[in-house]
Amino acid sequence: MNDALNHLLDAPAWGVYTAVALLVFAEDALFFGFVIPGETAAVLGGVAASRGHVALGVMIITVVLAAIVGDSVGYEVGRRFGSRIIGSRPLTRHQKRLGDAQDLLARRGGAAVFLGRFVAFFRAVMPALAGAAHMRYRRFLGYNAAGGLCWGVTFVLVGFVAANSYARIEQAVGRGAAVAVALLVITALIIWRIRARRKAEREGPALTN
Repeated sequence: MNDALNHLLDAPAWGVYTAVALLVFAEDALFFGFVIPGETAAVLGGVAASRGHVALGVMIITVVLAAIVGDSVGYEVGRRFGSRIIGSRPLTRHQKRLGDAQDLLARRGGAAVFLGRFVAFFRAVMPALAGAAHMRYRRFLGYNAAGGLCWGVTFVLVGFVAANSYARIEQAVGRGAAVAVALLVITALIIWRIRARRKAEREGPALTN
């Protein structure tokens, strides 16, 4: 994994933009979110920007546009093939969470599209569910764009700030201490993500009330 990340971060600038855009796009358009969460690609884009390898502003625009376009493609796929997708094999193991997403969409409408952008499973399926539910595209696009903008800016900046903080710590106290701090932060983030995911699974039905 580290070698793969290093190859990505050491690629030409256009290659980094392209790889990050494709990963973010594919998460929602092709349901790759079950394999590689788009937020990981967005954070890596921020790390690349912190190294001066790519421009921060361009990376943010790239991630936001890829998120919006990917969601729009997912919406169209859901509008045309909704029933087939919902009954597809990859989703059969997630019927409860899928039901929660459908219920949230039915009760909250466009707000569910916006909120779904910040939950990995919902982010991967919500555009297709909105299309399958025949939500008006103009309404979908408004909430989709707002969610993509907030999400893209947040996670690119997380990567940018985290990488710069690591560099400053390394310069001040040495690489060993910097690595130790980074590991502590990563561990805390993992624990937070696990707890947040479990909480979302428990409260999924409650969010729809």
